[in-house]
Amino acid sequence: MECDIELNKANCNCTYEPCSRKGKCCQCIAYHLKFDELPACVFPPEVEKTYDRSFARFVEVFADRSR
Repeated sequence: MECDIELNKANCNCTYEPCSRKGKCCQCIAYHLKFDELPACVFPPEVEKTYDRSFARFVEVFADRSR
């Protein structure tokens, strides 16, 4: 499977502008996992903007939505 970087960029909600991994999902996921984080694309926009991409924040956000 080839990575369609331009299509990925069009759907990327990451607000960190100098990011060199935009559109390169495999690199993005690997980078964030190295820091025990998840990438921007798994968070709603209002949470992504806080740059708290921790697993704990992910659980907090989605645990609240399932109630």
